[in-house]
Amino acid sequence: MTALSWTELEALTDFDLDRVNGPTNSQARLRLFGHSESDVRVTLYRDYHAWCPYCQKIWLWLEEKQIPYRIEKVTMFCYGEKEAWYKRKVRSGMLPAIELDGRIITESDDILIALERAFGVLTFGMEDPKVKPLRWLERLLFRGWCNWLCYPSYSAREEQQKREKFIEIAAQVEEALSKTPGDYFLEEFSTVDVIFTPYVERMNASLYYYKGYSMREENPRLKAWFDAMETRSAYRGTQSDFHTHVHDLPPQMGGCWENGEPQMLVNKARVDQGDWFELPDVSYPEPETSRQEALHRVIKHRSNIIRVNPAADRLIDEALRCALTRMMTGESCVPPIGSDVALRYLRDRVSVPRDMSIYAAKRFRTALEETAALVGEDQGLPIPIKHRRDQDPANFAKPV
Repeated sequence: MTALSWTELEALTDFDLDRVNGPTNSQARLRLFGHSESDVRVTLYRDYHAWCPYCQKIWLWLEEKQIPYRIEKVTMFCYGEKEAWYKRKVRSGMLPAIELDGRIITESDDILIALERAFGVLTFGMEDPKVKPLRWLERLLFRGWCNWLCYPSYSAREEQQKREKFIEIAAQVEEALSKTPGDYFLEEFSTVDVIFTPYVERMNASLYYYKGYSMREENPRLKAWFDAMETRSAYRGTQSDFHTHVHDLPPQMGGCWENGEPQMLVNKARVDQGDWFELPDVSYPEPETSRQEALHRVIKHRSNIIRVNPAADRLIDEALRCALTRMMTGESCVPPIGSDVALRYLRDRVSVPRDMSIYAAKRFRTALEETAALVGEDQGLPIPIKHRRDQDPANFAKPV
């Protein structure tokens, strides 16, 4: 089949998103939830990449409370140079930050406390006696994860001890979840669930990929918690996927260490090369609009996608249209020789939720890989592990 033209592809999607009053989304610069813009008292400063875990915590809280707010996006250091205007506003350059009634506040816990004082708690507040021990448990789980993931083991025994310690702490989390009648950490969804979300999501991805351990599949209470979280529109809009997490974590955490075990190698290949629909990173049914969303997002940014790809513009243009034709019609379209490298370079740099939602990304990655496989097995430039400057937002703002 001949690749569809951009005009023909545009006719295949009517995907539309109300970024201001509709579902939680990473593209919004203003969120009103039906309020007037004059009601906005908060500006959230978060990363362009929609990946920063501490930013996700504040973002999710604001979305769940439906507090009208503005969003200003800032470059995280591992992706590029932080903007001078932000360093003038926040001398430390830390993310996230909020501006609440003209006052700048940093540190995610301090931000949540300030927001609670201004707008009320999310069921239970940060200082609630029910919340404090669970906040401590989240930090304990975080430390167990870091110790296992981010430091090399010098023997099989040491690796096993780290695994056992993490599993021991995860059992404490399972016990805490078992004490409530529902699937959340307390009687109802609350601030506690917001606090656990960012790093538990990253643990689920990274331990699967680097250690061969599936947190969601090994812990039934945590699985039920994930499933409950995925019923919430606010969480779905901030949720990332395994591929994004495992390749963005190393420069942020100072490195992630593989254990080389057979299951780990199987899991790694699945995350990097597919099948992406077989991963335990999401469980809610795929929306009918996932293909249309992916197509819409690619069409909107196609000029920059083509420009930053290492391949020649004409080659990646045709190859990309071949992949999108396959995604939308199911028909094979053989791309030009050499486009396997170009398509896999793009496959490896689709970011969730920055570029599109999790199922849209699965559809797009699958189409890119299947189309690349029609011409060869060559891979794109490797994903950096010391930084992610290949994802510098400045490259997408204007020609370089």
